[in-house]
Amino acid sequence: MIGRIAGTILHRAMDHVLIDVRGVGYIVHVSARTASALPPVGEACALYTDLLVREDLLQLFGFPTLLEKEWHRLLTSVQGIGAKASLAILGTLGPEGVGRALALGDWSAIKAAPGVGPKLAQRVVMELKDKAPTVMAMGGTLTVDTAPSDEVIEAAPKPRTRPAPAATPKVNFTAEALSALTNLGYNPSEAAGAVAQAAENPEATDTAKLIRAALRLLAPKD
Repeated sequence: MIGRIAGTILHRAMDHVLIDVRGVGYIVHVSARTASALPPVGEACALYTDLLVREDLLQLFGFPTLLEKEWHRLLTSVQGIGAKASLAILGTLGPEGVGRALALGDWSAIKAAPGVGPKLAQRVVMELKDKAPTVMAMGGTLTVDTAPSDEVIEAAPKPRTRPAPAATPKVNFTAEALSALTNLGYNPSEAAGAVAQAAENPEATDTAKLIRAALRLLAPKD
């Protein structure tokens, strides 16, 4: 299994990138969002990858973070969502947007992705709403590890690499708040919906404020 590729960009397109690794060029399919964030041709980059294996086909799909790769795996578990449809959803919403849409049951946000119709979007939300909290909670624990491993293909000599973008504080706040609410006994799906909604409050600038805002949403209504 190829879990990560690091090398020099030889070619960039809106849906894939060609990366030179020790003289071998790997085509890695990416979302439009990821493609636009990659460095220019001739510079180094690193992507976490998922390998699709079929009888007559081998394809690599790349992601800037492990968290986004986990969302890809979850999305492709839904019948009718292949790798390219998953990239379309992630490219349209981003990993945080996908988590928010699933937690809130917002299938119209999923439908905004190219090639995803309303019935398929509704199926995605219906099947993944209860599974989304697990991936959302990973936001605070999945970090970028640049050290070589058995699953890393490194270019030699090692090119100058740009540091991978760190997860934004909002992602960590979301994961920590979700963990706190589930520890308080709230249903994970219910807690994820409240956290996703509370995260839209501009005053929820840290974990404690996000938890308080979510608790207000979860409080019984008179």
